Amino acid sequence: MISAFDLLVLSQVPGIGSNRLRALVTHFGSSSDVFHASVKEIIAVDGFSKKLASHVVHFKERSQFDEARRYAEKQLSRLNTIEGRMLTFWDKQYPEPLKKIYDPPPFLFVRGEYCEDDKYSIAIVGTRSPSEYGISMAERFGQEFVRLGITVVSGLARGIDTVAHSIAVRHGGRTVAVIGSGLDVIYPPENKSLYDCIAGQGAIISEYGMGAKPDAVNFPRRNRIISGVSLGTLIIETDINGGAMITANTALDQNREVFALPGAVTSKRSRGSHALIKDGRAKLVESIDDILDELSSKLRPLLKHSLKEEPQPVDISLFEKGIYDTLSDEPLHIDAIAERSGGTTADALVYLLSLEFKGLVKQLPGKLFVRR
Repeated sequence: MISAFDLLVLSQVPGIGSNRLRALVTHFGSSSDVFHASVKEIIAVDGFSKKLASHVVHFKERSQFDEARRYAEKQLSRLNTIEGRMLTFWDKQYPEPLKKIYDPPPFLFVRGEYCEDDKYSIAIVGTRSPSEYGISMAERFGQEFVRLGITVVSGLARGIDTVAHSIAVRHGGRTVAVIGSGLDVIYPPENKSLYDCIAGQGAIISEYGMGAKPDAVNFPRRNRIISGVSLGTLIIETDINGGAMITANTALDQNREVFALPGAVTSKRSRGSHALIKDGRAKLVESIDDILDELSSKLRPLLKHSLKEEPQPVDISLFEKGIYDTLSDEPLHIDAIAERSGGTTADALVYLLSLEFKGLVKQLPGKLFVRR
């Protein structure tokens, strides 16, 4: 059994960060069992030296243990006051995409509801001082995401973040705000009403405890969660050193898609976006179709009700159908396609290129192919 109270207590053990805490509880399978483990048993956990294992074992014998218990009680009490709750890494409701990043938080503080369909999320981030063009584009993409049932993720900051959340709320869509403070510390303060609206038709999430201030050091870690819960991140106006660039980099580190909206070549606000595009780290987008093209296989379960079955062209050959039938939403290498279809690699490639030309197949890097 995983107890939120135990996790909060364990988080106060000196030397245990989020990765070690997650490894420790996963190893024993129960948060309470950690308190009864021996030094020898804890040393078997990845990342734990004999010294650190000893700290964990003897922690409950020290005055710090009582302080940690009071901390946990206070945290849960304050969370209950705002009708929030904790989601642990081991809960079914914990964001599935977030579990796949390098350092997912062992627990999240949540207000509102993070639901199953929020796994179909795209982040919209950008400058805190957008141009009218940037605001217009953020609204346009946000509205399109809502229309398709895609959850809009952002960081509740001034500027593009606020625009992205607001447009989702206005059009009745779901939106998730990842903040760099405690759930009871709303920043910026002028977003209080927006915060309440998001909690009503989406979720506010944070890895920081109740009462935590929005310190500058919190936001880079906050950004990894924004990209971590999202299938892709759309950058709308950012300078080279803008916070959105950190989110773009964390998305790339997490093997998630990054999209960037081009702006005027003379605009300082778009220098970061242009750098991402020029360096090949982000795909240039002009419309939502550019994003759907990249994420079609991941979004297919969400969008299939609104998509018509693609009729096969009347001129599709028997050999092309054989190739097409071997494919699915999961990438498949050319050699495997040839083997499954019973032909040669050269012949398979010819038919795949023909199917790609007809809009039925998409080629990915590494000679991988998927159905469109």
